[in-house]
Amino acid sequence: MTSFLTHRARVHDTSLPLYRRHSALRTCLTRFAPYGLRATYHHLTVSARMPRLLEADPDSLVRAVEELHEARQLWAARLEEYEAQRQAEKRAGRRHPSQPAWWDLPRWASPDSAWRNDPFLHPPLSLPDYVRRQNALLDGAELPGCPACGEEGPALSVSTGHGRAELCRSCARVLVACPCEQWHGFEPELRIGWSRTWRREHMNGGGEPNPHWPKVLGTARIEKLAAYVIKHPPR
Repeated sequence: MTSFLTHRARVHDTSLPLYRRHSALRTCLTRFAPYGLRATYHHLTVSARMPRLLEADPDSLVRAVEELHEARQLWAARLEEYEAQRQAEKRAGRRHPSQPAWWDLPRWASPDSAWRNDPFLHPPLSLPDYVRRQNALLDGAELPGCPACGEEGPALSVSTGHGRAELCRSCARVLVACPCEQWHGFEPELRIGWSRTWRREHMNGGGEPNPHWPKVLGTARIEKLAAYVIKHPPR
């Protein structure tokens, strides 16, 4: 299996057709995608100002992969430290981590299911800033606001069918779980196919977000999320 760095080099390779460089970026995302593959791709298209037609700005692919690469370097450095820490804990007889790593939470325990199910819901932070924030929290820092994005505004109360959960009004991360003691994920009632996101229909020809599609974004989109019960392995 080829590495992240191999595909990053292909994104940079101007001798390759644009569609192959674009595909190499997608492969990089299968190796590292802090917001989940679809949401991370959406984030990069916006942050790198990737136009609907790549021929209008081929360098947007380089901007995107370099943001991803910077975030991955920060994660890889913290991963190395974390693995050394876990080895020391195991030698001391502690089989379970004192605090699970943010990148290693099982899917059913993740509070960020909304932005993994809906590419238009994810933290507004750059990927390096998001990784720095998660690393700081792992190191015990007390940061204000939503753990994912830092939003300090009031949470949104969303029905789960069994009670209500409190979600971040900026990125839809679950801040307070439903008191019914079941794990809930959240998915969009306003579904958007991956192919439309992949084709960047949410961007215009100048590399700016399309003001006409999708029509519902932000808090209004979060308010339309539907909850579902997550079946997870027994503890």
